[in-house]
Amino acid sequence: MVMVSAMASELNSLTGANGTREDTVSVSPERGATLKDEQPLLKSDPPAASPTAESIEELERKYAPYVRRDAYGTMGRGEIPATEKVMLGIAAVTLVPIRLVLGMLILVIYYLICRICTMFSAPHEEDGQEDYAHMGGWRREVVVRCGRFCSRAMLFTFGFYWIKETHRSIGNEDGCRDQADESERPGAVVSNHISYVDILYHMSSSFPSFVAKRSVAKLPLVGLISKCLGCVYVQRESKSSDFKGVSGVVTERIQEAHENKLCPMMLLFPEGTTTNGDYLLPFKSGAFLAKVPVLPVILRYPYCRFSPAWDSISGVRHVFLLLCQFVNHIEVIWLPVYYPSEQEKEDPKLYANNVRKLMATEGNLTLSDIGLAEKRIYHAVLNGNSLPRVLHQKDD
Repeated sequence: MVMVSAMASELNSLTGANGTREDTVSVSPERGATLKDEQPLLKSDPPAASPTAESIEELERKYAPYVRRDAYGTMGRGEIPATEKVMLGIAAVTLVPIRLVLGMLILVIYYLICRICTMFSAPHEEDGQEDYAHMGGWRREVVVRCGRFCSRAMLFTFGFYWIKETHRSIGNEDGCRDQADESERPGAVVSNHISYVDILYHMSSSFPSFVAKRSVAKLPLVGLISKCLGCVYVQRESKSSDFKGVSGVVTERIQEAHENKLCPMMLLFPEGTTTNGDYLLPFKSGAFLAKVPVLPVILRYPYCRFSPAWDSISGVRHVFLLLCQFVNHIEVIWLPVYYPSEQEKEDPKLYANNVRKLMATEGNLTLSDIGLAEKRIYHAVLNGNSLPRVLHQKDD
């Protein structure tokens, strides 16, 4: 494609390589054709493996939503002072083990609660989905209340001791309808996506359902918990004619949550990937196909040393540095329920775009036009991977 060729050409120019192959990003010969995330956590990369200052500046300008700007630098591999290394060393032998043990203990306790509550109850089965979210009475009440408590306890264990929440009301301006008389239940929570911590927060606040791979249902501990959450399991590789696809299943669940108060709301991240928290990517319209009200939520993670944003850093490195932080911060802005107009109901893209603009304005976020494909390109350049393999991957 022309766009892919143009991107590859631009990235080759960014690396400053002359005469390199058009379909690859130049890599330092000393490091080989690919770079893995194998650098020690307390040791920075050698200068020879890093792109030039000019290329880094250009990359950060083009892919700003995915750039890390904390004390640990790009990919969490930046040069850090000796005092920071000492603090990490102390945290690694004190905070990290304690938090891991407590986190696992909380997970096991909640699993046992879910096991007891579902012991003599058959799961709800429909369209290949299986869950316990449709349970009623005391069982559902215990699962939800304990789930919210355990999620908050997990956040506390990870250093999120205080959560600043703000509930905003929006005036009737710029075409916004007067929503004072509206009372319909939202079918979904729509949130910006910064980190896996987002899910823990939403579990502690509204305990919604998620979209998850079908294999998650079979995982130890987590499998049963996901069924109690009412997760929508999708099998993306399925090609059968009766397979509805992610959008079809999610749309049905959103409509069900809108009509039935006993059904948990869906939590959706319409950006499709995580950012550094300063930008808002284009929204996918799948979350807005149901034509029902949604509840917009804006998350922020203020930081001094380490950013909890999971943007351009490996999972293991991110978890380790997060657990090493003595204190982590999270700020949440709850916007009023957004009721779509008739025009927005007929045009999901318009609906999605209007909600996105509202969230960007209220959250002081910068709108960006790039998405998951550009994120993969940025990561490919940072890791020295071959471009064609990255560019031709299917979006999640």
